[in-house]
Amino acid sequence: MNHLLNENWHALSTEKTAELFESDIQEGLSPLDIKHREDFFGLNEIKQQQKETKLKKFFMQFHNALIYILLAASLITFFLGEYIDSAVIFAVIIINVIVGFVQEIKAQEAIESLKNLVDTNAIVIREGKKHEISSKHLVPGDIVLLESGFKVPADMRLIDVNDLKVDESMLTGESLPVNKEIEKIEENTLLNDRNNMIYSGTFVTYGRAKGIVVATAGHTQVGKIAHLISETVSLETPLTKKISQFSKLLLYIILVLAAFTLFVGVLRDYSFVEMFMASVALAVGAIPEGLPAAVTITLAIGVHKMAKKNAIIRKLPAVETLGSVTTICSDKTGTLTQNKMFVTKIFTSDNLYEVNGVGYEPKGDVLLDKKVLEKIPNSVYETLLSSYLCNEAYLVEKNKEYEISGDPTEGALIVAALKMKIDEYEINKTYKRLDILPFESDRQYMATLNKNVKKDINEIHIKGSIEKVLPLCQTMLSENSIEKIDLKKIEEEAVSLASQGLRVLAIAKKETNIDKIEENILKEEFVFLGLVAMIDPPRQEAIQSVKACKTAGINIIMITGDHALTAFSIAKMMGILKVDDSFEDVTLNAKELHNLSDEQLIEKLKTVKVFARVEPEQKLRIVDALQARQEVVAMTGDGVNDAPALKQADIGIAMGKSGTEVAKEAADMLLTDDNFSSIATAVKEGRNVFDNLIKFITWTLPTNLGEGLVILFSVMLGFSLPILPVQILWINMTTAIFLGLMLVFEKKEEDIMIRPPRNPSTPILSKELFIMMLGVAIYMLITSTTIFEYYILKGMTEDYARTVAVNIFVFIEIFYLFTCKNLHKSTFKINPFDNKNLLYGVGIMVILQIIFTNNSLMNSAFGTTPISLNAWTLIIFISFIIIFIVEVLKYFLFSKTKVKS
Repeated sequence: MNHLLNENWHALSTEKTAELFESDIQEGLSPLDIKHREDFFGLNEIKQQQKETKLKKFFMQFHNALIYILLAASLITFFLGEYIDSAVIFAVIIINVIVGFVQEIKAQEAIESLKNLVDTNAIVIREGKKHEISSKHLVPGDIVLLESGFKVPADMRLIDVNDLKVDESMLTGESLPVNKEIEKIEENTLLNDRNNMIYSGTFVTYGRAKGIVVATAGHTQVGKIAHLISETVSLETPLTKKISQFSKLLLYIILVLAAFTLFVGVLRDYSFVEMFMASVALAVGAIPEGLPAAVTITLAIGVHKMAKKNAIIRKLPAVETLGSVTTICSDKTGTLTQNKMFVTKIFTSDNLYEVNGVGYEPKGDVLLDKKVLEKIPNSVYETLLSSYLCNEAYLVEKNKEYEISGDPTEGALIVAALKMKIDEYEINKTYKRLDILPFESDRQYMATLNKNVKKDINEIHIKGSIEKVLPLCQTMLSENSIEKIDLKKIEEEAVSLASQGLRVLAIAKKETNIDKIEENILKEEFVFLGLVAMIDPPRQEAIQSVKACKTAGINIIMITGDHALTAFSIAKMMGILKVDDSFEDVTLNAKELHNLSDEQLIEKLKTVKVFARVEPEQKLRIVDALQARQEVVAMTGDGVNDAPALKQADIGIAMGKSGTEVAKEAADMLLTDDNFSSIATAVKEGRNVFDNLIKFITWTLPTNLGEGLVILFSVMLGFSLPILPVQILWINMTTAIFLGLMLVFEKKEEDIMIRPPRNPSTPILSKELFIMMLGVAIYMLITSTTIFEYYILKGMTEDYARTVAVNIFVFIEIFYLFTCKNLHKSTFKINPFDNKNLLYGVGIMVILQIIFTNNSLMNSAFGTTPISLNAWTLIIFISFIIIFIVEVLKYFLFSKTKVKS
């Protein structure tokens, strides 16, 4: 049965398709056929990929260089009897592992959502009888009946249609229902244009149909998307990549320094055990124990802030990724636009009029040359009256909001008519519908026969494409008379409107004495009334969002299933394109994209900003090409077709309201208000998160480096250790929690959305910041070692001298903390009191140090002792000097830097 896996059923006739499937169009399949095919093809449901066990996912959280360092330190200190050190380090490890594990098991549910998407019932013909069965029991060759409101249960080749319209937006991105037909079409026709096919998971919005199942389960278009999702690799974020690289580098440095300390100590005739403990002390000091927790907590706080601003983060690292985004790939329909059709212009033989108003509310005006007309022109009224009569849609009010019931295009015409004060009650009383000729794709128009009760005459009202309606018209309506039609004038106006991305319909009518519509009668003379142009308008707030993102140096690309001309026009309205951008330079359609090699596509991305009529695999290819250019890519979307690209992108952003479950599960972030403007807010928050993480790292590493240097130099010079391992743990953990983590509450800096995105290839810390940190670490080394030796020479105990040294480290950290509120500006030019959490943290830390120094229990646990007031004065004075040292470093390192690195 492998010949039934053909993908070009659209290029075959209905008879040939049925013949290949050995299926009778009238009788359907026999029970034996069904059993064989179900055995061969399996059930019509999306199979999930085999998942990793929860236990494996839990242990995979330990696969991190920094965690390895901490584990080693915890084990060594445990075996050496340093149980407090070991317990604290291990607690940090477990907290980080649990947080990562919880995040992991909540993610990766896209395949399950796809399974639910196609889980429905179907009406099939088997042995000449109708049966309602679960869609999972459909097999290739089944004959399926469909009607308005049905979900399509499998991919099918249509064999009979009656005014069939199908909503394929979740698959193709098209905003309008697609008209279907049964004639075979060219083999190389793109998926979006295969109008004799219908696909699993789409919806019938109008009419009836009969189709033969040609693909089920994983062979359907939705099934292929499921396969793409399962194949797509979830990428690391810029931050996790940098932290991982940084951790590995730190691992090598610590191991080398620890080994060097051990080697030097043994050469100086110290005992091996004593030197091994010193090496452990160096390792414990050099490891930033609070870093993993700080990253997790910082991101978690970012998640909380974003949730208040309609952006729900599903995967924790996505917070930081937003701040590094260099390109946003956005779907058009429903993301940048409102996913609603509105009439904006009406052309009659006399003039081109504009129609205003907000949403579907039936309130608005007619404008001519930007001036509101007090009286509605007769030609406009007649055009909209015919549009109203030749219509199947309704405007309904729910909870004080207006909605369209029916086709969006017809709904737009209804709203426009009601805006012009057309009295529905009076019209329905005056005009009685006698017959209807529904819209079909081959004739491209719809007609209704209505009786005008007041005039006692019948009228045919018609609407449709310019190409089909204009040939039926010999005359046209001017404001006060009927005159010979000016085809050239109308056609030129139609082209002008279409070039603006507007969908254009022609409206006409004719008086008649017939009682039933027949297509051959419509060839008689009609009166052209006007052209109605409509658009799915851009969200106004999204326009501002695009502007903000472009100001922040972020490239915006529109990827849509819609037509290129419409997308090009919308992109200009959104500000994605410049006014003078040419269509050929910035727009690429699916066929052109298909013919490009990967290298050519990467080159094209320098100029192309609009991709039109794309298919799911192509969206994924575009994201891959951007990532090959070292771009950090955000992808927005709401349909099933967006899911693979959402998952592949560095951050996938799905619409929370209108988005399919598949898109939501594949995404890293959901917009609860479906508002593109929330992305700009999220980007700003993401940049702030990254800023604050850099501030934390810049603040915490000098302490770790300083502690390591103190141990190293003490061993090399033969001095007693100024600080003990357990005291190092106290410094690192308490200051990280009560001082460093307070930096995550720092407010956004003024230039946060003016500077360009961070270059993904740049190291996590710049050369300038590293020099500044080294300067602080050396100052900690010099002051703590000097003061320790000073008090030893004065005859004080080692416990006393170490207590002073520990406090010097802590209070230098406190004053250094205020300089890290802004890493480039002078400390004296920023408000030191605008972060209340930081002030509370400093207060708590001071109290803890007083307890650490004076409490007898703490003295026993950490080897400390009370110190004199003079010692406290010296500690404060030495620590305060760090502000001036950092100021000097900032001046020489950053005074010429206008933009942050």
